[in-house]
Amino acid sequence: MNQPLMISLDSLAQPIDFAALEAAAKSGGCASSSCGSSAKPDDMDADVWERIKDHPCYSEEAHHYFARMHVAVAPACNIQCHYCNRKYDCANESRPGVVSEKLTPDQARRKVIAVANEVPQLSVLGIAGPGDACYDWNKTRATFDEISKDIPDIKLCISTNGLALPDHVDELAAMNVDHVTITINMVDPEIGAKIYPWIFYQHRRWHGVEAARILHERQMLGLEMLTARGILTKINSVMIPGVNDEHLIEVNRWVKARGAFLHNVMPLISDPAHGTHYGLTGQRGPTAMELKALQDRLEGGAKLMRHCRQCRADAVGLLGEDRGQEFTLDQLPEAVAYDPAKRAAYREVVARERGDHVAAKQSAVAAVKDSAQEGGTLLVAVATKGGGRVNEHFGHAREFQVYEASAKGIVFVGHRKVDNYCMGGFGEDATLDGVIAALEGIAVVLCAKIGDCPQDMLTAAGITATDRYALDYIETAIGALYAATFGRAIEQAVA
Repeated sequence: MNQPLMISLDSLAQPIDFAALEAAAKSGGCASSSCGSSAKPDDMDADVWERIKDHPCYSEEAHHYFARMHVAVAPACNIQCHYCNRKYDCANESRPGVVSEKLTPDQARRKVIAVANEVPQLSVLGIAGPGDACYDWNKTRATFDEISKDIPDIKLCISTNGLALPDHVDELAAMNVDHVTITINMVDPEIGAKIYPWIFYQHRRWHGVEAARILHERQMLGLEMLTARGILTKINSVMIPGVNDEHLIEVNRWVKARGAFLHNVMPLISDPAHGTHYGLTGQRGPTAMELKALQDRLEGGAKLMRHCRQCRADAVGLLGEDRGQEFTLDQLPEAVAYDPAKRAAYREVVARERGDHVAAKQSAVAAVKDSAQEGGTLLVAVATKGGGRVNEHFGHAREFQVYEASAKGIVFVGHRKVDNYCMGGFGEDATLDGVIAALEGIAVVLCAKIGDCPQDMLTAAGITATDRYALDYIETAIGALYAATFGRAIEQAVA
C-alpha cells in the first residue's frame, strides 16, 4: 500500500509544495485516466462517471480530493424564502447566500485564476448567488464566458431556485454547463406557501399559494428540460420540521421520476441572529439524528447526497474547509495569468492515491458485509483533513465525517460541524460540551491524535475516542474497528 500523500492531500489551510507535487507526479505509477476509472461504481454509466468523478458535490468519493469555488456575481433574486436573509454576513460562518463581497464578472475572472494558481485541488466553478444565477443571468453568462476561455477544463455549475431556469436551459447546454442544482422544497403549493411569502415573475409580485404553484410548475419544467438535454441535476431540499419534513418523501418521488441525479436533503439553519423569518419566529431546525432518520427513509428513491456542507455563495476550497478570506479583492493582483502546471501535477498524484484508496475501501466494505452480525451497526465520526484518511487532531477538527458500518457495508451518512476544541493549545470545557452534543448517536470517534482530558470526557459521555488508526484510510480503520467491536476476525482481510 502507498504511504499517505501528506504533501498533496493535506488540509487546504496549508500551502502545497509545488516542487514536491511535481516530483511525485513524475515518479511513475498509474495514469489519471486508469486510476480515476477504478473508482467507478459498478452500476454507473462510464460517461456519467467521467462527468462527476472530480466533482466534490456530485461524488462523495471526489469530495475527499477536489475543491470547488463559488463566485458571488449574481446578487439579484426573484423569490423570498423564509429561511434566507442575504444581508447577513460573517466571515466565519458557512451558510447559503452569505458572502463577504460581491463581484463583477471581471473581478470574478481575476479571483478564479488566482485561486486556480494557488489551490491545485480546484475542479469546479459554481455560481450560487448570493441571489439567483438564472434571474441575474447576464452576469452569470458573462462570468462563465470569460473564465472558460482561460481555464477550459474547469467544470461549470449553477445553483438556482428554478423560477427563471426554463428560460436559460438551452443557453446552459450551449455553454457546456453540465451540472445544475435546483432548490425544491415542495411539490404541494399549500406547503410551498408556508416557505415562500412571494415570488417575482412576469414583471409582477405573486403571493401565497398562487406564487408557490407558479414556482412548482417552473421548477418541474426546468428539471424536465435539463434531463432531456443530458445535464446532471442535483435537487437541494431544506428540511423544516413540522412544515415539509414528511412532505420531502413526496418531493423525492417527484424529482426521481423527472430524472434528477441526486437529492440533497439539508437541515434548516435557523438562528435569530441571522434575521430570517424562521429564525425570528422560533422555527427550529432538525437534529442531526432527525435528519439522518429522514435520509434513511429516502433510501431507494432518488440517489442521496449526504456530504453537503451548505456552502457560502463565495466558498473556496475543499468541502468543510473554506479559504475564501485568503482571496478577497484587496489581496488579488490586478493582472493575472493562468498556470495549469499545479493542477496537472496534483491530478497525477491524486490519481494514484485514489486507486490505492478504492482498493482498500472495497476490501474493507466487503469484509464488513461478509462478517456483519445481524443488527450490528456502528456509527463512527472521523476527524479528517481530506484524502480519505484519519489524519486530523481531535482538538483541531471543525467537523467530523460520519460513517455507518453494518451488514450493508461502510457508508458515508453525514457530517457534524463543531467548534475547535483546541484554542492556542488549551481546551474549553464549554466547547467540548458542544462537541459532545454535536456527536449525538456516535459510538466511536477516530482521529489522528487526542489528549487524555477530552478522551476521558468523551468516555464519560458514552463515546469511545481513539487515535489507534491514525493515517489509515477511513474505511480500513472502520473495518478494523468493526471487527474489534463485534468480535469478528476481519482485520487481516482489510489490512
